[in-house]
Amino acid sequence: MEWHDDGIILSVRKHGESSAIINVMTPSVGRHAGLVRGGSGKRLSGILQPGNKVRATWRARLPEHLGNFTIEPVHAYAASALNDGGKLAALTSACALIEATLPERQAHPEILRGLEILLQSLDDDTVWPTIYVKWELGLLQELGFGLDLTHCAATGTTDDLTHVSPKSGRAVSAGAAQPYKAKLLALPKFLIAADEAPDIDAGLRLTGYFLETHVFHQRELELPAARQRLGDRFRAKARAPD
Repeated sequence: MEWHDDGIILSVRKHGESSAIINVMTPSVGRHAGLVRGGSGKRLSGILQPGNKVRATWRARLPEHLGNFTIEPVHAYAASALNDGGKLAALTSACALIEATLPERQAHPEILRGLEILLQSLDDDTVWPTIYVKWELGLLQELGFGLDLTHCAATGTTDDLTHVSPKSGRAVSAGAAQPYKAKLLALPKFLIAADEAPDIDAGLRLTGYFLETHVFHQRELELPAARQRLGDRFRAKARAPD
C-alpha cells in the first residue's frame, strides 16, 4: 500500500529512541497517522511541527497498519507562530480540534482548505483572529452542527440580528430576543457583517459553546486544552483595561 499527497501536520509525538508518530491531514486521504523514522532527531525537528505543510509518502504492507511516512517540507507555516503566543494558540487549537473531531482516513477537503487559509493569514494580525472564528463555524458545519445566522428564527427578518438560540443554533433579532436575553448567546456583528473592531472573545464563546455541547460533551469529552487556552487568551484580552 502506498500513497502520496501534500498535507498539514496536526501532531507529533516521540516514539522510541529516535522516531516519531505524526498525524497529517491531506485533501484526498484526510487525517492519517504514520511513523517517521528519525523523526525526533535534529534533521527533521524543524519540519515536523504542527501547522507545517509537507509532501507525504505513506507506505505499509496492509492498509490497517500504522505504516511509515517519508516527509519533505513544502511550507513552514509554524514559523509564523512560534514567537507569538496568540498565533501559536490558534494554530495548535485548530490542529487539536481536527484531530479530536474528524474521523481518521476520511477526506474533509473544505476543512483542510480553511485551515491553510488560516495558516496563511497568521502573518496579518488584523485578520487571522476573525478567520479563526469563521473556521470554527465551518468545522461545526462539517460536523453536522452548522449555525444559521442568516435570519431570525422567530420572525424571519434578516435585520438587527443580535443573538443565537443555544438550542437550535439559529439567529434571533433584537426584538424577538428581548424576553429571553438571559438564555440566548450573543451574536457578534463581525460574523454577519463588516465590523471594524470584531469581538473575537464573543465569537469564540459562541463557537465554543456549540463545540462543547454538541460535539465534545456528546462524547463525554472536554474541549482540547489548546482550544481552552485560546479562549482564555481572548477572554483576558477583552477584560483588560484599554
